[in-house]
Amino acid sequence: MKRSLKQYIGITLKGVAMGAADVVPGVSGGTIAFISGIYEELLEAINSVNFNTLKILKTKGIKAAWKSVNGNFLFSLLLGVGISILSLAKLIKYLLENEPILLWSFFFGLVLASIFFVGKQIKNWNVGTIIMLFIGAVVAYYITTLPPMGAHDTPAWFLFLSGALAICAMILPGISGSFILLLLGAYKPVIEALNQKDIKTLIIVVIGAVVGLLTFSRVLKWLFNKYRNITLAVLTGFIAGSLNKIWPWKEVLTWRENSKGVLVPFIEESISPFNYNGDSQLIGAFVLAIVGVAVIYGLEKFSNVKVG
Repeated sequence: MKRSLKQYIGITLKGVAMGAADVVPGVSGGTIAFISGIYEELLEAINSVNFNTLKILKTKGIKAAWKSVNGNFLFSLLLGVGISILSLAKLIKYLLENEPILLWSFFFGLVLASIFFVGKQIKNWNVGTIIMLFIGAVVAYYITTLPPMGAHDTPAWFLFLSGALAICAMILPGISGSFILLLLGAYKPVIEALNQKDIKTLIIVVIGAVVGLLTFSRVLKWLFNKYRNITLAVLTGFIAGSLNKIWPWKEVLTWRENSKGVLVPFIEESISPFNYNGDSQLIGAFVLAIVGVAVIYGLEKFSNVKVG
């Protein structure tokens, strides 16, 4: 697919939005990819990376192999994700620690608007799609209520599995990969491995992520080809069910000690802003939620601009 430099810049900006979402446990970059109109092309590009690519590389060279995997698209998108993670990670970390209600309100608006824009792509609403939407919502909600597992024992197979499951969630609209790591109890060892430059641990996690990505993307592609409406209904349900995780007002039920010896929330419960023990910041939260909705509306409009 031939694109102009301006169009590739647009793809990079979508990658920036995906990266910003993936930094926060509870928000899925897959949702942003779906809303911005690049989700299925992303799945197609990932699926094109296989043994046949190596054959093309060997027989026809780098240029042909790069074209076969839609290399320009993947590079532009991953460039945006990388820029976002490197530039926004510290800002989002600061906001999570100092302005959590306002930050979660913004992301709540993003995800809330996503439900509408993903759901409207279902062409044939019937009893089956409604049931699958409900099942997707219940499953996602249940996942958000699970207490994180302990992280005392992290064998290689567990790190591999965690990487595979996290990357699957990352490309699945509605469920965050970093949140899955939290649930599995693998978030802390992975973060510590990054900080301590534990190459062995990181390689195991990356290998798991690559295997999970190449496998799960094929499953998703097959589901979109064979059962598009049902798949969209389940994904819409996932996004709706995940709202519990990013509800801005929480009551901390239990605490844990992080790697720096500081107590941080461990298990939380969503509560009404009127029952919140502190400044509920209702006006600011409402404004930022509206901004989040507007951002998704803008992304959806931008995705309708012809890009190929």
